[in-house]
Amino acid sequence: MPRKVQLEITDQTGRLDKVLSEMMPDESRSQLKLAIDEKRVLVNSQVEKPKYHVQPGDQIEVTIPDPVKLDLEPENIPLDIVYEDDDVIVVNKPSGMVVHPSPGHPDHTLVNALLYHSPLSTINGTYRPGIVHRIDKDTSGLLMVAKNDNAHRSLAAQLKNKTNLREYIALVHGVIKQDTGVIDAPIGRSPKDRKRQAIVADGRHAVTHYQVLERYLNYTLISCWLETGRTHQIRVHMKSIGHPLAGDPLYGPRKTIAGSGQFLHAKKLGFRHPVTGKQLVFDAPLPADFQKVINRLREQTPGLK
Repeated sequence: MPRKVQLEITDQTGRLDKVLSEMMPDESRSQLKLAIDEKRVLVNSQVEKPKYHVQPGDQIEVTIPDPVKLDLEPENIPLDIVYEDDDVIVVNKPSGMVVHPSPGHPDHTLVNALLYHSPLSTINGTYRPGIVHRIDKDTSGLLMVAKNDNAHRSLAAQLKNKTNLREYIALVHGVIKQDTGVIDAPIGRSPKDRKRQAIVADGRHAVTHYQVLERYLNYTLISCWLETGRTHQIRVHMKSIGHPLAGDPLYGPRKTIAGSGQFLHAKKLGFRHPVTGKQLVFDAPLPADFQKVINRLREQTPGLK
């Protein structure tokens, strides 16, 4: 039976989709955007677009349909588990593996493998049990996974409050001159291509810090820290300053380094344990193919040992 959520706007202002995301944290932003598109969101009994500017006094009704049952099949797929206890799992995801199922991709994902290994939290619903945050299919590296709902709430709150650590290693085109930098630019869906994200004026706040690790003839190896976790954030931000990721099929140039996708690795992950409160930090070495490319670039760069 579909349920209806009644919301009264008091002092909240801004775009309808953003305000709903803030007021309904248990629903994903994509689900709320779909609800608006499907006219299941009424503002003062009227259908409005996502960009409608919410005002104090507005009465909002959101109809949440029954979840679509997706029969996820646990699969005995090997996992590189870095840490595990009764509450959390930290897994080192290989490049090429999708994190969670979708209607068009119901199997062979990280979630299928995790379900075979352990019970998972239910907060993220049918498609994403246990998944607190994601990385792209062709990005490798560390992910934290919740085994129960209490752990999920704690880990999700740390992401929202920006108290966790997420450090990435990326190989980008061109030689970055400055040693460090900060990219503060809003990210949203590209108005020209729905498969891409872009820097857009009404996008979501996004901040990426980066530091140069090594410079090669035509490439730079960098470390990135995320303040926010927007879709394709590092890929979009680095492209926006003229240094797209090597191997990136969506945002990079055609002439690039051959590989299984963008050269991006979630190397370091830190968070406070949801039960003990102990600060945990994990580190995953670069995948062999990534390291092989780095070694080759070092050999080709004069004066770099």
